[in-house]
Amino acid sequence: MNRHLSLTAALLAASTLAGQDLTPTPQRQRDAVYIYNAKLHTVSDGDLDNAALLLREGKIAAIWSDKQERVIDSDSTVLIDAQGKHVYPGLISPWTALGLSELGSLPDTIDLDEVGDLNPEVRAGVAVNPDATAIPVTRLNGVLCAGVAPSGGLLPGRLGVIALAGWTWEEMAVAGDAGVVVEWPASGGRGRGRRGRGAEPTEDPRARTTKAIASLAEMFAEARAYARARHADPSVPADLRYEGLASALQGVTPVFVRASSREQIEQAVDWAVKAKLRLVVVGAEQAADCVETLKRHDVGLIVSSPHRLPARRDAAYDDAFTLPARLEAAGLRWCLAHEFGGFSNERNLPYAMGTAIAYGLDRRAALRAMTLSTAEILGVAKRLGSLEVGKDATLFVADGEPWEHTTKISDAWIGGRKVELVSKQTELVKKYRAKYRELTGK
Repeated sequence: MNRHLSLTAALLAASTLAGQDLTPTPQRQRDAVYIYNAKLHTVSDGDLDNAALLLREGKIAAIWSDKQERVIDSDSTVLIDAQGKHVYPGLISPWTALGLSELGSLPDTIDLDEVGDLNPEVRAGVAVNPDATAIPVTRLNGVLCAGVAPSGGLLPGRLGVIALAGWTWEEMAVAGDAGVVVEWPASGGRGRGRRGRGAEPTEDPRARTTKAIASLAEMFAEARAYARARHADPSVPADLRYEGLASALQGVTPVFVRASSREQIEQAVDWAVKAKLRLVVVGAEQAADCVETLKRHDVGLIVSSPHRLPARRDAAYDDAFTLPARLEAAGLRWCLAHEFGGFSNERNLPYAMGTAIAYGLDRRAALRAMTLSTAEILGVAKRLGSLEVGKDATLFVADGEPWEHTTKISDAWIGGRKVELVSKQTELVKKYRAKYRELTGK
């Protein structure tokens, strides 16, 4: 009896912690918003001083430079004087478990993977919890959108791109299917692998790798055969697993392959080229060792945060810190992820980029890597990543550069909705400051 009561109490407490009492987002703003006297960092077209932009019906309706005449209806427009401040497109975290994982001690709050090794029909975006506590925390630093990825197994499912505001996962979705995810097997017992799922303890690592690659090739070959059969005869029964690979086989979306070592990256590139698939390598800690291969096949990269140990024991101490600058200098397409499989510190994405800047990365390249480059790699650049007329009004106003710890964000919009920049932490600060004032009289 006592044990049952204790378990019930623990679950009730955890359910309280697993969500948040904050309103996810207000209704779409009915009035237009006019932001003026600002420095606009458009990303796609440089910086504009003393400029202005108009937000209407969830989109960027107009942008004016300091010399252009501006016409607005002031009676139905919210005016925001951003004198001395900067306007940036919302930052995008490309690879995270944000909204998929909450409390490690409670399996019911974790929805990262499914049973089995090959699950191309699984979509991570539909499992997102809009009430996840980490979402408003992440928004505080200007990270307003994210790629949410499944994990576990050889082919755990498909990446989804979400906006970090909304009542439901449908409302948050930017791209429900951004591409299928593959966890490339470790070679020779080194590098990131499949966590041993489905592998015999005594199985030779290289034999396991060969077996896994063969399984992938077979899965994609079967999916192609299925597509041909369905095209020839629409009465062929639908198979959700093969349907899950359709966009990748048609070249509409890329295949996101988790690979860290040079050997893994080169294997993944060889496989993707033979299978005629668009490839994005995720992790890519040793990408600088195979630059020519990556450039030749136009492979996109989602790079691990500089806040990690070097990829090899014999690597320089600053190997991770300088990798973004080296990839940029080599002319590769890349963006930066902060936490792989994590969620609690996605807010620190701009600070990870700050480390890359300190070790040689150009500031403009850094901003692009967190905005437009990420949007291009995730396939959502028509809506996100830059300040352009017609794109989603997903942006923020700040008093400095986003990678500076002293920068404060004063306003943010996601899809034209004004976002309250509060979290459990900011509410607790108010609570305990009030307590201190009441108890001390100060």
